[in-house]
Amino acid sequence: MSIEWKGVMPAVTTKFTDNDTLDLVNFEVNIKAQLNAGVNGIILGGTLGEASTLADEEKRVLVRKAVEIVDGAVPIIMNVAEQTTTAAIDAARKAKEDGAAGLMMLPPMRYKSDDRETTVYFKKVANSTSLPIMVYNNPVDYGIEVTLDMFEELLRDCPNIQAVKESTRDLSNITRIKNRFGDRLAILSGVDTLALESIFMGADGWVSGLVCAFPEETVAIFKLAKVGRNDEALAIYRWFLPLLELDINTKLVQNIKLAEVATGIGTENVREPRLPLIGEEREHVLSVIEEGMRTRPTLSNYKNL
Repeated sequence: MSIEWKGVMPAVTTKFTDNDTLDLVNFEVNIKAQLNAGVNGIILGGTLGEASTLADEEKRVLVRKAVEIVDGAVPIIMNVAEQTTTAAIDAARKAKEDGAAGLMMLPPMRYKSDDRETTVYFKKVANSTSLPIMVYNNPVDYGIEVTLDMFEELLRDCPNIQAVKESTRDLSNITRIKNRFGDRLAILSGVDTLALESIFMGADGWVSGLVCAFPEETVAIFKLAKVGRNDEALAIYRWFLPLLELDINTKLVQNIKLAEVATGIGTENVREPRLPLIGEEREHVLSVIEEGMRTRPTLSNYKNL
């Protein structure tokens, strides 16, 4: 399956049972809710997916199960976040074998590689696979920026690098990318609290976190904005912003899983060392979610836009 890097692509959470095994039942419930809302792809194994806690075989199970659930309706994209080039190449190979249609790739983990090292890393992995790739550019959280000059080299040498998950927090970077690369590099917003602004600036898609709990509202915002119904998109976005801010937090996994519980498409279980929220922190998050549920907007028939 080729990938159109556009629209809403959830970075889904990984579901766990009370016994800390993969909960494929609730995983399927959530994926089907995303499909019903009209998302354009499913991304597995990101930060929200608690990838750093997953064994390789668990990642493979998730890819195979997701491929089975979507049954060709949308592409399954597997995140690659590894410490070595060899491990990243191996992860890309496994993802393809298990049916993933594409990859999202972070720079090397732990070691803060320089520009040359980062570029060589991406090139070697990209040239090892035929899968299309979206580079996850998040210098705020991961300490390594993929600059426009680096993208120039990557796009020249790696035709399968096709998109960027733009998480620099610099809105003007969208215009810089468009000015330099035109349509050669698709741009997907990777910051929930800048998503609508990014769409207005020309982003092609949105890799969202709160979509895990509120898929219909997320897709409605994107579609309304893309057809110029900006006032309607903005009204939903203003309602959504306090919830979206739960994603810009070190406890984003716990926060979003609590929101999934509220909307009936997930559970609160996380894998240690993460622990469920307690005390005032929990009460604050629940109050944000409860207010969002109380004032949840009625959506127009956005699916036909």
